[in-house]
Amino acid sequence: MTIVFSDKFNEHVITPDHPESPRRLEAIYDSLTKAGLWKNVLTPKDATMKELEAVHTLDYLSFLDKFGERALSIDTLVHKETFSIARLAAGGGIMAAEAAWKKEKPAIALVRPPGHHAGPQFGGGFCYLNNIAIAAKQVLHTAKKVAIVDIDVHHGNGTQQIFHHDPQVLYISTHQRYIYPGTGDPDDFGIGEGKGFTVNVPMMSGAGDSSFDFAYDKIVLPILSEYRPEMLLVSIGTDAHYRDPLASLTLSSNGFAREVSSLLDFAKRNCNNRIAFFLEGGYDLESLSEIITHTVGLFNGKNTPLKNVAIADAGCQELESLKSIVQMQKIYWKL
Repeated sequence: MTIVFSDKFNEHVITPDHPESPRRLEAIYDSLTKAGLWKNVLTPKDATMKELEAVHTLDYLSFLDKFGERALSIDTLVHKETFSIARLAAGGGIMAAEAAWKKEKPAIALVRPPGHHAGPQFGGGFCYLNNIAIAAKQVLHTAKKVAIVDIDVHHGNGTQQIFHHDPQVLYISTHQRYIYPGTGDPDDFGIGEGKGFTVNVPMMSGAGDSSFDFAYDKIVLPILSEYRPEMLLVSIGTDAHYRDPLASLTLSSNGFAREVSSLLDFAKRNCNNRIAFFLEGGYDLESLSEIITHTVGLFNGKNTPLKNVAIADAGCQELESLKSIVQMQKIYWKL
């Protein structure tokens, strides 16, 4: 396994009371250290401008670099050091993907700021550069097909837009419907040559374990199996957890563990164990740290204990909606 991390990520402070704070990585570090899992840690280097330009326009990069002390959006402020730290986070994502590809073992990029809301020429939602998309572009220098699975509670509008037209990248997102950023409708399948390679699985407030289990069993894993990617990249946000303050899905820590375990198993069986995780959201420190610790433990076949395991959705609240999505996706996939 490989962990990618830098202390410099904790120098990124949007505002003193902002939920996307250094405390997130501090909690993860403390939890991994306590579990004896803080090892094989690599220090990243900045992504090059060439690597960034594979995803973002030069105008946007120049704008972000010279933006100064201003607000990119209401909740996403830019400071003089923001672009530099964001470049380091993007470089950390590339390093994690390259390590997973070369070593054929799972890796995780414990980076800040997150990235999946950043598009070719925009940022927002606490994101400036799209770490997972930048890494995917680098993987495609070697691989022919890559899959991105986004398990953050918010739809990865930036990642979707970057690969909306690209059949070399399958993008699958499970997310809460009708919250920020307002994208990710189930009938958005991609455009042009990329049509069919965008898979959105939105769920209503209250959806949890049984709904997600159905989504993975009937949609996510079957489509991954049919697509047959050479590498799997995962945007791991833990804000679909019932403890998270910024949304209202009800996944338990066990529910997250099943998702992660199924993706690790898929990668082991189908991608030569080439899988990399990229930290996105998750703002309850207790659930965030235990889910990330459990994920890293699974890299080594170790089951670390989970405390936040209450089940709110035992009856598959989203059953009819998910069945409808299955029917929609049958246009493109053999479900």
